Amino acid sequence: MVLLNGKELASKIRQQIKEEVLKLKSKGIIPGLAFILVGDNPASQVYVNMKTKACEEVGIYSINHRMPKEVSEKELIEVIKMLNENPMVHGILVQLPLPEHIDEEKIIEAIDYKKDVDGFHPYNMGRLARGNPLFSSCTPFGIMKMFEHYNIDVKGKDVVMVGSGNITGKPMTLMLANAGATVQLCHIYTQNLEEKTRRADIVISAVGKPGLIKSNMVKEGAIVVDVGISKVAGKVVGDVDFEEVSQKASYITPVPGGVGPMTIAMLLYNTLLSVKLKEK
Repeated sequence: MVLLNGKELASKIRQQIKEEVLKLKSKGIIPGLAFILVGDNPASQVYVNMKTKACEEVGIYSINHRMPKEVSEKELIEVIKMLNENPMVHGILVQLPLPEHIDEEKIIEAIDYKKDVDGFHPYNMGRLARGNPLFSSCTPFGIMKMFEHYNIDVKGKDVVMVGSGNITGKPMTLMLANAGATVQLCHIYTQNLEEKTRRADIVISAVGKPGLIKSNMVKEGAIVVDVGISKVAGKVVGDVDFEEVSQKASYITPVPGGVGPMTIAMLLYNTLLSVKLKEK
């Protein structure tokens, strides 16, 4: 069994980005990434702090807009418009989820697609569906980079994607299909999930349900990627029963230290890409 060490790979990618940022700075170009955090969701605060720290490490200038949860949709869109027009800002990230009174789709569409480093804008999702991506959604992009690094060829492989969300499930399905995999997208209404995952060469789970994927749900030698993050008795765990499943898997990601660090590394990668596209 090989552990897919996202932490180690992300560290290498960040070092490469740091070197590229230094070259840009020598030409007077400073990459900038703006974060918008609405409300006081503790998990969201942790994520934004981690991303801000990652920016500092590689030399990307970051701006933090922290707004009260009562902020109106109109006010939030005004801030996004201001950042769209700011030449110092190459990437804009609105931390999700947003309060219920704000339409998430409207907010995502308000971001200039050329600064949508999260890869959530319909323009970027559409280009991904066409097989010609501009910015790719960071979590699935990180998983594809991990496959590449460990020489895992997905072409012709049967993949089961558990979880059909816009952040991971749907873009992951598109990326794998673009790379020649046969993908089955499963979700809360899927019947007989166990039958489907047991036949898969690769199982990816992004549900946020601890212990969802058990040993009897994967075949011998399967590749297992765990995107889920939950807290159980103060401990961070994934969707996969790691102790059980790691006995059968040929490759598996740990939680923490697997997909999470790669997501942040790809956010920095996309920000750098935005700078390069602007300079062209």
